[in-house]
Amino acid sequence: MSTKISYYFNKFEKFPDPHFFDGLTETYEILQKTKVYLKDTLTDKNVMENHAEVRGSAPNLHGNYYIGEGTVIYNDVTVIGPVYIGKNCEIMPGAIIRPNSIIADGCSIGHGSEVKHCVMFGGSKVASLSFAGDCVLGAGARIGSGVITANRKFNQSNATIKIDGEQVDLEDSFFGCILGDCARLGANCVTQPGSHIGPYSWIYPLTNIRGFIPAQKRVYHPRELVMEENDIVELKS
Repeated sequence: MSTKISYYFNKFEKFPDPHFFDGLTETYEILQKTKVYLKDTLTDKNVMENHAEVRGSAPNLHGNYYIGEGTVIYNDVTVIGPVYIGKNCEIMPGAIIRPNSIIADGCSIGHGSEVKHCVMFGGSKVASLSFAGDCVLGAGARIGSGVITANRKFNQSNATIKIDGEQVDLEDSFFGCILGDCARLGANCVTQPGSHIGPYSWIYPLTNIRGFIPAQKRVYHPRELVMEENDIVELKS
């Protein structure tokens, strides 16, 4: 159950190509197909189209790309194709979008964030100063500021996920996070390679997770706040 596409994503109308998911059943197949799909639709056709409104310096555009109307791109943005960016997106200053990413309509990439080989359904968001690598974000999903989706194990073996006590091979050594529809990663979270988070689950700030998180859960580390007396110290300028 925990790697089935249908468990995590149901808002397929919020994806640029309604036929993209035809024949796919497992989450890891999405990232595999992305490379082939962008090669067929952008690279082989040598597409280089930018219909966005540029506010500030012109973006650094490399390779093949398509950027839709109504999208706004701010200063110092870099796009390294093949990359598809839909309509009415917001790409904030200093963002880097790396190859084999598909960003649907109405998405947002925050200041200084890096998105690499990601699939983002409509309305999903990566906030400022985050890294999203080899991830799939469902419709309305959110990655908070400062989040790191670790996307490779130290030993560089394929990412895996444990299901019913058995390890399932995700068929790639690069694999970040599956984030279901309307799920959220709070600020400064870290996800371990291969993490799968069900739809409508919230991962609270500063939480480190791995493996499978079911749908509609709130996840956080138990913490005790310590408060002690402090001296009066005038700090130097």
